[in-house]
Amino acid sequence: MQIRYLIVPAALPVIMFLSSSGYATELIYEPVNPNFGGNPLNGTYLLQNAQAQDSHDDPDKPDSLYEQPSALDRFTDSLETRLLNQLLTDVGDGNSGELITDDFIVQIVDNDGVLTVLITDRSTGDKSEIVVSGLNPTN
Repeated sequence: MQIRYLIVPAALPVIMFLSSSGYATELIYEPVNPNFGGNPLNGTYLLQNAQAQDSHDDPDKPDSLYEQPSALDRFTDSLETRLLNQLLTDVGDGNSGELITDDFIVQIVDNDGVLTVLITDRSTGDKSEIVVSGLNPTN
């Protein structure tokens, strides 16, 4: 009688294992990374996770690419722009003019409807000449 009680508990795990194998299915590996055949929509998610974990700094990258100009620089730029506009307005009235800044010398001459703008770079000495004709409607 004791043998019968020992066989039943020993056979119970075997019976459970054999009955559960009928419910099992085949395991299919599906990669997550789109480079290895995974869903392409996972690419952005994986890239953001990698960038969030990246603690290395690029030694060649400056901290800030944009440097905020000072109030004096902004005022100087605004004043130069205003003076150039006034100079061009005066040329439209038949007057010639010249503007000298820290960086450039701008000379504007109107010769009978032919507008000549000579720009000289003060640091290098390079000169650029812009000639516009047909400004005088009577010619």
